Amino acid sequence: MKILVTGGTGYIGSHTVVELQNAGYEVVILDNLNNSCLKVLERVQEITGKKATFYQADIRDREALNRIFEAERPEACIHFAGLKAVGESVSKPWEYYENNISGTLTLVDVMRQHGVKNILFSSSATVYGDPTTVPVTEEAEKRPCTNPYGWTKSMLEQILSDIQNADPEWNVILLRYFNPIGAHPSGLIGEDPSGVARNLMPCLTRVAVGALEYLTVCGNDYPTPDGTGIRDYIHVVDLAKGHVAALKKVSENCGLKIYNLGTGIGYSVMEVIRAFEEASGLKIPYVVKERRPGDIAANFADPTKAREELGWKTEFGLSEMCRDSWNWQKKNPKGYRE
Repeated sequence: MKILVTGGTGYIGSHTVVELQNAGYEVVILDNLNNSCLKVLERVQEITGKKATFYQADIRDREALNRIFEAERPEACIHFAGLKAVGESVSKPWEYYENNISGTLTLVDVMRQHGVKNILFSSSATVYGDPTTVPVTEEAEKRPCTNPYGWTKSMLEQILSDIQNADPEWNVILLRYFNPIGAHPSGLIGEDPSGVARNLMPCLTRVAVGALEYLTVCGNDYPTPDGTGIRDYIHVVDLAKGHVAALKKVSENCGLKIYNLGTGIGYSVMEVIRAFEEASGLKIPYVVKERRPGDIAANFADPTKAREELGWKTEFGLSEMCRDSWNWQKKNPKGYRE
């Protein structure tokens, strides 16, 4: 089975390509390299011993998409491509709506014109907004999102659901990620954001290698045990394996399905800092500053449905996530851009 992976050289995309190839799938990668680089392809091939077909293109480029579908004839698409920084989306809402929504509409239109009606969509736990209760199940109400990034995910879920409802030949799986961290245990691929790192773990690892003077903790006055935000951190390899499990569901003509991909355990920012210090043997300096726009106090998953219907469950805990994140950054202090 041939799979088109949009955003396949990105952080989650590259780890998913590894797991797809390990599972025997043929992979075609589409990426505009906005937040990734070509070196990822060499690293993935080094891990799996297999070469993935690669196209540098943007999902908003209809002509390029048509050429790719005509040449490759994929049977399904895993759609990662999109802008993803919460804070940046607050300051650049137009760019997020235009890229994420317009790009996905173009992609799906080209897919249906070529008779490809299987898609796994990279969604997010942000669609739950500020949940009334945790852990969060898939049946929880989708609440108003707290930032434009979250709204793009929520809107695209609705769009894809409406498309599937209008045409039952579509198989649409919405995968709601919680907070992926970690890296491949080989240390060959990992998280390497372009420009200023905004997420917790890449900031932590950059402090550890001396690229940042200190870690910024955004708020310590949340209604949580230590005042810092609580999230469900999931190892990126576990997350990638969740996509392989979901693809098997697509082959059953599943229609529309929604799954949380998380561990079911919430850790605070301070707990992650302490776990990383233990994994690295380093002391991480940090400074507490005001809350980040759009952030909430706590959000973590109930992953029961994915376990029961996909046969998927996480294998790695917080210590392994920190260990592998540190291993990646230690081996690649400047990321892929050595």
